Amino acid sequence: MTMNEQSLPILQVRGLSKFFPILRGVFNRVVGQVRAVDRVDFALYPGECLGLVGESGSGKTTVGRAILRAIGPSAGTVHFRVDGETVDLASASHETLRGLRRHLQMIFQDPYSSLNPRMTVGEIIGEPLLIHGMRRRAEREERVRALLQQVGLREQYLNWYPHAFSGGQRQRIGIARALALSPRLIIADEPVSALDISMQAQVLNLLRDLQQRHGLTYLFISHDLGVVRYIAQRIAVIYLGRIVEMAPAEALFTVPAHPYTEALLAAMPVLNPAARRAPLISGETADPSQVPPGCAFHPRCRYATDICQLQAPELREIGAAHLVSCHFPLRFA
Repeated sequence: MTMNEQSLPILQVRGLSKFFPILRGVFNRVVGQVRAVDRVDFALYPGECLGLVGESGSGKTTVGRAILRAIGPSAGTVHFRVDGETVDLASASHETLRGLRRHLQMIFQDPYSSLNPRMTVGEIIGEPLLIHGMRRRAEREERVRALLQQVGLREQYLNWYPHAFSGGQRQRIGIARALALSPRLIIADEPVSALDISMQAQVLNLLRDLQQRHGLTYLFISHDLGVVRYIAQRIAVIYLGRIVEMAPAEALFTVPAHPYTEALLAAMPVLNPAARRAPLISGETADPSQVPPGCAFHPRCRYATDICQLQAPELREIGAAHLVSCHFPLRFA
């Protein structure tokens, strides 16, 4: 890849939205919409890991699935660049998407339900190879053995079934399956949230090692800021379907600009109980079918003023690669 190609985004998301209709009555009349994702913008560059962070129900998983067209987006564009050409995944035909699947893969949250219990490890990892034209069994098995070695599993596991493995091992199998076709972009949806702490560290180290070894590009979705800080170069914080802050990882942790980000950081667990901070927000996330007017976060924000209730702030740059959607960014307070 040339330097010029390296400076161009591999993924450019503009105005991505996903609304789910609310149906009522015998005739399933549409009476409203759940705004799961609302006008999301971001760019992802080759070899980068962008973390997407938010509470449960914030829309982060929907963003990942809409990018891959696992669910159809309601609006927006998703420009994916591969082999010098750019394709809008949001409007591409199913035939075009089928040809691009090898370049776009996903690592799922639950390693227990994402693997077919009736298939062996060799069949699970080899299935994408078979679908994309690798017909010779010996060739597939050789590739599967190499993939098992890359993710730290023994090749003797080739004929074992998923029930014989721990959660961490199953997630390694899922990672090997995602790597089978040498993808350009991997969307990791809460890949360590179902694992215990020691297994989380091992899988995160594996993902970092694979990224460096193969030049992989990740969109890493998580509710855990500590996990994302470890693996991501940039972090985007999402609230009620909208990105409220995006910045390089260290800048976000050092000088958070949005009150929601500040509250998420304050809620992170600490080793010293004396250093624990009081919660900075109260109440529950609003119903995405009834998003508050103005800034969606204002009912829970201790800095909110009248303008916050009336006018929705735009996502704007306040520093080097640091964007925030807030009328009164904290770093200038």
